[in-house]
Amino acid sequence: MNIFISPNDLEAVVEADRAHVWHHLVQHAPWVGPEAKGDPRIIVEGKGLRVWDQHGKEHIDAVAGGVWTVNVGYGRESIADAVREQILKMNFFGGTAGSIPGARFAEKLMSKMPGMTRVYYANSGSEANEKAFKMVRQIAHKRYGGKKHKILYRDRDYHGSTLATMSAGGQDERNAQYGPFAPGFIRVPHCLEYRKHEQEGAPDQHYGEWAADQIEEVILREGPDTVGALCLEPVTAGGGVITPPEGYWPRVQEICRKYDILLHIDEVVCGMGRTGTWFGYQNYDVQPDIVTMAKGVASGYAAISCCVTTEKVFELFSDDASDPLNYFRDISTFGGCTAGPAAALENMRILEDEELLQNTLDMGARMMGNLNALMDKHAVAGDARGKGLFCGLELVTDRDTKEPVPEKLVGAVVGECNAQGVIIGATNRSVPGKNNTLCFSPPLIATADDIDAITDAVDNALGKVFG
Repeated sequence: MNIFISPNDLEAVVEADRAHVWHHLVQHAPWVGPEAKGDPRIIVEGKGLRVWDQHGKEHIDAVAGGVWTVNVGYGRESIADAVREQILKMNFFGGTAGSIPGARFAEKLMSKMPGMTRVYYANSGSEANEKAFKMVRQIAHKRYGGKKHKILYRDRDYHGSTLATMSAGGQDERNAQYGPFAPGFIRVPHCLEYRKHEQEGAPDQHYGEWAADQIEEVILREGPDTVGALCLEPVTAGGGVITPPEGYWPRVQEICRKYDILLHIDEVVCGMGRTGTWFGYQNYDVQPDIVTMAKGVASGYAAISCCVTTEKVFELFSDDASDPLNYFRDISTFGGCTAGPAAALENMRILEDEELLQNTLDMGARMMGNLNALMDKHAVAGDARGKGLFCGLELVTDRDTKEPVPEKLVGAVVGECNAQGVIIGATNRSVPGKNNTLCFSPPLIATADDIDAITDAVDNALGKVFG
């Protein structure tokens, strides 16, 4: 590790952080006030898939920046160079005009997404999903007298932290204390086969088709002429790393086409190789109308998100120039930054040239094999699931009843892994009573030794916490 500031300077950084920074998703009481016992963590440097904190402690990052983002790993000089060169030449102009990296990345991106043609730039996954929701609502007014405005979302899925995206949030603990929410967002059931025993009427066979049919039941209840879009993650992320059961996605596509409902797939986590394909939906032979993405698009080297549509959706906003309201009347200020698409272009080159999609498939298979081995060893490991380098291990107190392990004990496993120098994730403050899944999403550059080190740490942690 090469930390360029002295220990005294680092101490000052920690104190400045303690005094002034409001961290994401954490309780600050351990760091501030009369009960403070520790320091906030400062991540000082990263290289490959390892990071170092202010104490110089090295960690394997098994969650790609904590939130499934740094797909190509840390310390990529070529991305930094691409961003520097671009912003010195032209750093920003509002999205009413184009840019060289914006045009080039859009063209490159569309080459990876057959059937999709248009890219709307923004700066976060939440914002990209907001754009999609606004498109659906405007189409409802333009084509259906405002009636076909409802947006369906799935239990356990997550689409962002703004009030509109939380209105489409399937994680009740994340939504708690932030209502009231926007009207017109309707929940459909989850598709977690491991917990199908909790769903009335779920069959022993063909669960995937049945789970999709529950969406159709909601559509019929609401009225198909009122439903404009269905928004789903290809693999549910923070709600438990839920891979879709066989037969689910083809039936979902069929239902959307049957009722003229736009299919919006949220690829903020799964996009850019995380599942071993460019996008998660490409594992399941479906053709979306809208795809949103962020996180891995530039691997965190610059802020960028994209709302991608088919030409058919785009043409709904460009068919009558005489109508002063007949265009998408929206803007994202930082969607005009050139650093994002410049970084994204180089990020994609790395994914291609280093064959990281194939590595993701290979290392994902190794991780799933290791997680299944942990199930053989630890009774608390109830279910291992995943796609590519996006894996989860659900912990239960009893394999027969599938009673979830308390969230506090799941946190203890995460803490034990951290003590061993491995940062893993876990569902937390998301689904009431069911925040019991360990989450793994290391950078796509992971080696076999890295994967083994991650699962060895989990093995040790499970043994220590549960005996």
